[in-house]
Amino acid sequence: MENAPHIAAKAPVKVTLEAGKDYWYCSCGLSKNQPFCDGSHKGSAFAPKKFTAEKDGDAWLCQCKHTANAPYCDGTHKTL
Repeated sequence: MENAPHIAAKAPVKVTLEAGKDYWYCSCGLSKNQPFCDGSHKGSAFAPKKFTAEKDGDAWLCQCKHTANAPYCDGTHKTL
């Protein structure tokens, strides 16, 4: 695997999060369970990013894996 993450999609995905719940965001882009980790990074330089939802509700999570605000989309996919 190269140093850059695989672009899973060039658009964010809307997910429903639960306040206080921990999630593991895929940072390598290879997970079959986007945008969440399924262990596909094993053996690479990538590791999932743990985050805790601050509130109940929908959030737009990055799938291009180039956001500066992981796991949340910051619009970077528009420049890829």
